Amino acid sequence: MFTSVLMIEKPLTSVDVEFVTTLHGDEGVSFIVLMQPRGDQADVLLRAIDDVALGELKEAAREGGEPEGREARRPAELALEQSLQALRDAGCEAVGQVVEDHPLDKMKAVVEEAEADEVIVLTAPHYVEEFFHRDWASRARHKVGVPVLKLFAHSE
Repeated sequence: MFTSVLMIEKPLTSVDVEFVTTLHGDEGVSFIVLMQPRGDQADVLLRAIDDVALGELKEAAREGGEPEGREARRPAELALEQSLQALRDAGCEAVGQVVEDHPLDKMKAVVEEAEADEVIVLTAPHYVEEFFHRDWASRARHKVGVPVLKLFAHSE
């Protein structure tokens, strides 16, 4: 069985589930999902620049639209449960947890403990972070010791 550590920041859509569950053909896949709440990891200015780059001007102009700190925990737990159930419904094994502190250290520990074969970072585009190689996938490539695949999440 192929083991993937999957880092997400929002619930998986049906398109995301189909995409990640079919990456390895007919081989069975087990997922360890790490939910990283955006409220704690993304700078408001960087999010606004990303929104402008994507042509989402209304989103760029909003102020304080995402929960922060403890308020981000419960929505992240619900998103994680929804995502785990969607992966299970697709026939995969799936466990996971919300990660708030030191996500790259946690990712590395999970990869080592589970002897994972790869890491998949499924995220919305973050152009500024990507340009400076400060996005999760770029940073993980230097830390986890297994291949890291970066995919863009879909919206329903």
